[in-house]
Amino acid sequence: MLEKVVIANRGEIALRILRACHELGIKTVAVFSEVDREQKHVFLADEAVCIGPAASSDSYLNIPAVISAAEVTDAVAIHPGYGFLAENADFAERVEISGFRFIGPRAETIHLMGDKVSAIKTMKKAGVPCVPGSDGPLGNDLEEISRIAKEIGYPVIIKASAGGGGRGMRVVHSEASLRNAISMTKSEAAVAFGNDTVYLEKFLEHPRHIEVQVLADEHGNVIHLGERDCSMQRRHQKVIEEAPAPGISDTTRKDIGMRCVEACQAIGYRGAGTIEFLFEDGHFYFIEMNTRIQVEHPVTEMITGVDIVKEQLRIANGDELGFKQKNIRITGHAIECRINAEDPDNFMPSPGTIDHFHPPGGPGIRVDTHVYQGYKIPPHYDSMIGKLIAHSETRELALARMKMALSEVVIEGIKTNIPLHQRLVDDAAFMAGGTDIHYLEKKLGLK
Repeated sequence: MLEKVVIANRGEIALRILRACHELGIKTVAVFSEVDREQKHVFLADEAVCIGPAASSDSYLNIPAVISAAEVTDAVAIHPGYGFLAENADFAERVEISGFRFIGPRAETIHLMGDKVSAIKTMKKAGVPCVPGSDGPLGNDLEEISRIAKEIGYPVIIKASAGGGGRGMRVVHSEASLRNAISMTKSEAAVAFGNDTVYLEKFLEHPRHIEVQVLADEHGNVIHLGERDCSMQRRHQKVIEEAPAPGISDTTRKDIGMRCVEACQAIGYRGAGTIEFLFEDGHFYFIEMNTRIQVEHPVTEMITGVDIVKEQLRIANGDELGFKQKNIRITGHAIECRINAEDPDNFMPSPGTIDHFHPPGGPGIRVDTHVYQGYKIPPHYDSMIGKLIAHSETRELALARMKMALSEVVIEGIKTNIPLHQRLVDDAAFMAGGTDIHYLEKKLGLK
């Protein structure tokens, strides 16, 4: 097994990776910014290295500093977690060139899937259903673009090829606004991503966000671990996730899972990954692939019993997957609420000191968090401070456990979005299952 791993992240995912490493007997190195000295994983790691000041550009995104931390501690591998450098193909390549193991896909795979146009082409070739669109970047021939849009049918959406996180996309409802939408999206993409390439797709008006979790080793073995429903979103940021997705037939579920497996085999994928879809009227449409561990991976772990982070470590060690597709059994239902340090009404971040903290407990309850009583939440990073997961035999029982768990949580000294979650798990439409990606924003009056 890998002897020592640098955890190139912070917060709950850094602690999650540390625990998986220690279970496998792997020594850990925590890297941290100057304001993150009090992080729980920094205290628990075998070694810790400060890699810069608070600004992520000078610390967690500082590639030379992260690699230097691996060098001075004699580590053999680097785990990027999610966010920061997790899907940076240049980072993955530089890690490998420097003689370390990157715990994730190969750099060329990250690059291939990071560009939305090349990802769509690759998935289409592999037989994965995609949203009808331009099948490539848009050129300067507005007449041809207009023809494509008419053929697909309005509304359409213009997307940045290098986009992500809800940025670099614009919905177009008529030909009259097409030219301006393309121009504005290209300008926004150039500033945000350094790449003004855009493409066009049919805009689905009431889709759900469904994603399939995959695992692949270096020996050509690939499996899927079922799907998750991540439709409860605000500004393209997920709020609640669950697995399996409600209201999808076993036949449809099996078909899309195996298509994802075949696609990963076709591109020689390695590690954990998630293939994301829009789902409308019984049909799946590929939108992107995340070449990393996902925030919402715990719901899949709860229903399959597979520890995805430990599998990442084993795969990086060169091991074969320890199970076949036929060994994967879906048991019960799991729901995850992302707990953020933010005002539940206006969503403004709420950094500060946690004066009192009491996590919930009981059968089927899991809490993934790095915070503790007395911990000071810095204002420099994402506001997520933990994840609350409830698992039970049925969706109804999982919801009941989630409601109880939310009522037990005590976090004082800061504001959190727990009141929003309490409203959502009592919402009639969510309780029925199958809400689309626009539901939450409409409920909040944002649309």
